[in-house]
Amino acid sequence: MLTVRSNERIRQSVFAGVPVNFTRDQISAVTVRQVEPGAIQIGDETIAENVVLFRDEIQRGISIGNVAALQVQDLHDLLSRHPEIVIFGTGWKPQRPPRELVFAMARRGIGFETMDTPAACRTFNILVSEGRDAAAILIIAE
Repeated sequence: MLTVRSNERIRQSVFAGVPVNFTRDQISAVTVRQVEPGAIQIGDETIAENVVLFRDEIQRGISIGNVAALQVQDLHDLLSRHPEIVIFGTGWKPQRPPRELVFAMARRGIGFETMDTPAACRTFNILVSEGRDAAAILIIAE
């Protein structure tokens, strides 16, 4: 198990199947504390499904099938919150979303970054700790 503090530089690779713990000095209800294939601990709660996180809310029941087929319409609820930046955790292997989705986010003035889910969790925690209006789409399933 690897523990990551927000003020440490990470010099180790995270291999699929290795749980990653996250710790911070200030923990909020949406702080990602640990993530592993099939489960994520947010605050004091362990969740076994894909989620969308905002700095003040957790949305469950998010159905994201094929990342390559994702469209801007699929993110309607998220976009109605007008986040400054969206971090997309694509699971345990980095995947690219469709170019049109990236362009649609840029046209709306919303930053859109994709990365594997553990990296997305770390990035979300940092952005929220800085007071940024961030959202994260996190694919938890293997």
